[in-house]
Amino acid sequence: MQGDHRSHDRPAPDQSSPGRARTDRPYRRRALHLLRRSVYALTALLGLSLLVIGTIAIIAEVKGTWHWSIHLESTLSYVGLFVQYLLAVLVPLFGLFVAVRGRWSDA
Repeated sequence: MQGDHRSHDRPAPDQSSPGRARTDRPYRRRALHLLRRSVYALTALLGLSLLVIGTIAIIAEVKGTWHWSIHLESTLSYVGLFVQYLLAVLVPLFGLFVAVRGRWSDA
């Protein structure tokens, strides 16, 4: 029946804090979504930087010239510094993401 809407069909509201339960969920979802996207974006940057190092290392090995070995050394230097700062941000964000996801599993 289309017009028959019974109250037992609706999910029960959160009983822990009735005043804040419905207003906190959109903010929790938004915060969790932002945190997830940040972790995924930084992880993608980490993967791309490792792909760049691997590509230049393969080219340097195949070419075998001093020119490409210099490229490899400078790339390792710059990307190593980039990865160091990236991991300094990514590791705490990932820990926060895991902790928040476990605590706000209903978000």
